[in-house]
Amino acid sequence: MTTPRRDLAAMIAPLGRALMAAEQPILEAHGLSMWAYVVLLALDEGPARGQGVLAQEIGADKTRIIAVLDDLQGRGLIERTPDPADRRARVLALTPEGRRLRDATQADIQARENRLLAKLPAADRRGFLNALEILAGLPRDELTGD
Repeated sequence: MTTPRRDLAAMIAPLGRALMAAEQPILEAHGLSMWAYVVLLALDEGPARGQGVLAQEIGADKTRIIAVLDDLQGRGLIERTPDPADRRARVLALTPEGRRLRDATQADIQARENRLLAKLPAADRRGFLNALEILAGLPRDELTGD
């Protein structure tokens, strides 16, 4: 009889917590909170139509994200401009400085991750990253079964 594998959450949750803990000093060195970094990453995919839409995309509470956006805008890392389709809304976008900081932070985080990934054989590393990309790209309702 084969031993059953551990549940995905049982394996991923501790790994995720450890990876976030490893990222924290890097984020602090770049002057970013985890939420600020998540915002910069999300805006790399293009401007977001409003803070509510952005909050939903990144899984943040829309009232909680306002302070993060205010800070990023105050530091010149993002800009908020009126949405031509709805003057009540704002379009959020990275500034060149925001992109530079995001790129530098991501490079440092991924350098640390690469040391961890180096513990896997190259084929396993590619397979692991491919599988994570596929699963992370699934709609939430497919993950939750809703």
